[in-house]
Amino acid sequence: MEGRAEFHRDNHYVPRVYLKQFAGTDGRIATYQLLVAHENVALWKRHSTRSIAYQAHLYTRIAAGRETDEIERWLGRDFEAPAEEALRKATSDEPLRPDEWECLARFVAAQDVRTPARLLQNLDRWKTTIPKMLDDTMQEAVHKLEAAKREGIPLATRDLPADEYIPIRVITEVQPGQRTGTLKADMIAGRGLWFSSMRHLLTRTLKHLEGHKWTVLRPSEGLTWFTSDDPVIRLNYYDEAKYDFKGGWGNKGTEILLPLGPRHLLCAQVGKQPPRRGTFLSRPGTEMIRRFIAEHAYRTIFAAEADPEVARLRARVVNARQLRDESDQWREWHLAQSEAERRFAEG
Repeated sequence: MEGRAEFHRDNHYVPRVYLKQFAGTDGRIATYQLLVAHENVALWKRHSTRSIAYQAHLYTRIAAGRETDEIERWLGRDFEAPAEEALRKATSDEPLRPDEWECLARFVAAQDVRTPARLLQNLDRWKTTIPKMLDDTMQEAVHKLEAAKREGIPLATRDLPADEYIPIRVITEVQPGQRTGTLKADMIAGRGLWFSSMRHLLTRTLKHLEGHKWTVLRPSEGLTWFTSDDPVIRLNYYDEAKYDFKGGWGNKGTEILLPLGPRHLLCAQVGKQPPRRGTFLSRPGTEMIRRFIAEHAYRTIFAAEADPEVARLRARVVNARQLRDESDQWREWHLAQSEAERRFAEG
């Protein structure tokens, strides 16, 4: 009898198959922390790919009363594994087949939506969007109920597929002896909603990235690319003093950047033909993109070797209390979300 597959507890939000492209001759990666407890912390430390860019239970959720790592397995099976050979070829200057370019585009999409930085952005946005979404949902439900009652027909129901886990429920409350009542909507704005968003983006919205023209660019002589714990950059660039990282996968003009290794940068510009693969950027162009990579990082920058310019591009923050508070929040994340999901399931 086949045993149960090993449960993935430590979830690498930047896959090791990607990070190994930045490994130095010793097989390790130089890391620069953007938040540290005190000034004496070394600017750069070397780590194995196994010991960085992961968070315990980041992709775990409770389903049918049990912990499941289905999201972690799905990301690995459908996005990481298919891109492994394409990543190797892209960083070795070997020809890529059309389907391998597509694998790289799919990898970009998955990497864009799976990081803690993206989760925190979503949580902040949901504070304002969820109340309106619930109100709109309830208004629509009331209109449908009223229309069904007027026409004397049963209200059709639609079950969501099991893999589209959306933590929302509608509760009907009718007081004894009353013919009318109230409808209430309840939702958990946490990892379940994040996973549902991932599923939507990586199945329905993914076609935008797959349809772009991609290329790989080289840095100027004497410079290299580094990467970060939030490595996909969606850049809206207007001029050197005016740009942001709020671009969209299908927004015309948005530049999508992902460092693939010290000498290779995957990129596409929505609606435009890219430069020829292997094009060397100018020194100012290379320095500008290096600045974007550093500014877009969340808490860690990764490089093949310690890069003395990184500290100038992005000064680290020394704050022991903030570091402790963040560590505590991530440590409690799984327990808090699991408890909320169990209470939600029990009604």
